[in-house]
Amino acid sequence: MNRDKIRNFCIIAHIDHGKSTLADRMLEITGTVEKRQMKNQLLDRMDLEREKGITIKLAPVRMAYEGYELNLIDTPGHVDFSYEVSRSLEACEGALLVVDASQGIQAQTLANVYLALAANLTIIPVLNKIDLPAADVERVSAEVINLLGCKQEDILMISAKTGQGVVEVLQRVIKEVPSPVGDSDKPTRALIFDSYYDDYRGVILYVRVTDGAIGKTDQIKMMATSAQGIALEVGALKPEMTPGTQLDAGEIGYIVTNLRSTREAKVGDTVTLAKNPSDAPLPGYLDVKPFVYAGFFPDSNENYQLLKEAVDKLSLSDSALQFEPENSPVLGFGVRIGFLGLLHMDIVKERLEREYDLDLVVTNPSTDYEITLLNGEEINIKSAADLPDPAKIKEIREPWIKGEVVVPKDYVGAVIQLIAGKRGLQKNLSYVDAQLAIVAFEAPLANLLTDFYDQLKSVTSGYGSFNYELDDYRAEDLVRVDFYVAGERVDALSVMVHRSEAQSLGRETVQKLKEVIPRQNFQVALQAAIGGRFIAREDLSAYRKDVTTGLYGGDVSRKKKVLAKQKKGKARMKRFGKVDIPAEAFTIMLKRD
Repeated sequence: MNRDKIRNFCIIAHIDHGKSTLADRMLEITGTVEKRQMKNQLLDRMDLEREKGITIKLAPVRMAYEGYELNLIDTPGHVDFSYEVSRSLEACEGALLVVDASQGIQAQTLANVYLALAANLTIIPVLNKIDLPAADVERVSAEVINLLGCKQEDILMISAKTGQGVVEVLQRVIKEVPSPVGDSDKPTRALIFDSYYDDYRGVILYVRVTDGAIGKTDQIKMMATSAQGIALEVGALKPEMTPGTQLDAGEIGYIVTNLRSTREAKVGDTVTLAKNPSDAPLPGYLDVKPFVYAGFFPDSNENYQLLKEAVDKLSLSDSALQFEPENSPVLGFGVRIGFLGLLHMDIVKERLEREYDLDLVVTNPSTDYEITLLNGEEINIKSAADLPDPAKIKEIREPWIKGEVVVPKDYVGAVIQLIAGKRGLQKNLSYVDAQLAIVAFEAPLANLLTDFYDQLKSVTSGYGSFNYELDDYRAEDLVRVDFYVAGERVDALSVMVHRSEAQSLGRETVQKLKEVIPRQNFQVALQAAIGGRFIAREDLSAYRKDVTTGLYGGDVSRKKKVLAKQKKGKARMKRFGKVDIPAEAFTIMLKRD
């Protein structure tokens, strides 16, 4: 294909603003997919994506329209997958910025605009859902004009659902998005913007070729991991895999390789040819670091092997997933998995339960901590149970994030209050227009893990949206709070927390444990402690069986004798009795209120 006739572009938007629906209409209009094969969210392959109505994995597709080759990448909208979005933007020259005409600009819209500007893309603003009764075209247009500095006539008005205005979008892409630059004569370089594992074919790479070309049966090499393989098949996605002879400079397509794991071909890596390798990789490669960790345990220890194999298989197609074996005295053997965020964790849990038919117990999510010991040694822990002896610790550093909340101006006070309650620091307050404010802040990640997003939605009546990125690690006065059930420490419940919040968190958690742990035939003490000092306690009262029911009349000493015997039995039970802790006790932190 002549490079002047190629247009590479992606769709960026906040979650649920209509990216996938717009992609559906484009596929229909360009005749890429026949009408009888059309279905909603066509590019979203997973059942989970359809059910939740969100894009989890990006999907490229090639369309032919008016003699042009249009390569579209439908990106995820959620903050957890922003690294994938940034790689996709690197593979394009243009971006359609889709804004919901009823909801306006939201946090992820802003974050993606900054990413697109950083990647030097041509941005085409699109106002979607203009057919809705709640659409406020004037207000949202003013927000977009303020954000991008464009004119009113630059904004395209469409309804992706009905198809109104979508033809104009395609024409604008052809007219305004520049054709790709690249040199066919230079050594081959191609950017991997996604990779996944297929059970039957091995690792499949989605690439954008910048220089040179990659043909079928070429020996290929990854520049960051130095892994080598063979391009067994190359071609384009239309949206099904359509094999070709080679991918030329400027084109987007797929490569089927003989690699056995996506760890050998990570997102952001550069592919080159083994026989004529390039000297310099494409810029911007980062190793994706998980920063949320949770323990996954099978419902019964017999299923540990199944869980391990399932996580192994899943990690083949998700290079961001990192895991290691874990052992807990209460829950037995399991794996500790690192995630990019809570949505990522949710999706992995659902996939393990559905695709591999597992019943899982998931412990409270936590983040990682950097620790400096008195002897100068540096260690990194991923769970509170791994904390070394406090007497040997010089300082503990926890991860902080930079966040942005986009919210109507009436709710600014409530948002600032919420941030302060999470030990956050408000940094900046700016206004997109007369109605919409952006609150920039810094906060410790651990405090935002569980229910910050839900609380934000409730204090802003659902209008607030939130975006964040990892900033740095800061030394704080952190302590480990342990929980004891009937005098036994339950490691899986331990949490790291700031000393100022330890008391209230301990009290709150033991009250919640009291609600979920069933009553026993003997009294059970539920306690929270820092080191050897107990800071909170609740008692689960024992079941009372009326042992005097068969006695009638006679001397009171007969009753006393039977009650004394019962008391002895209960004391013995308390010594040897085991308390069964139900699975929901381990996710108690997720349900803060």
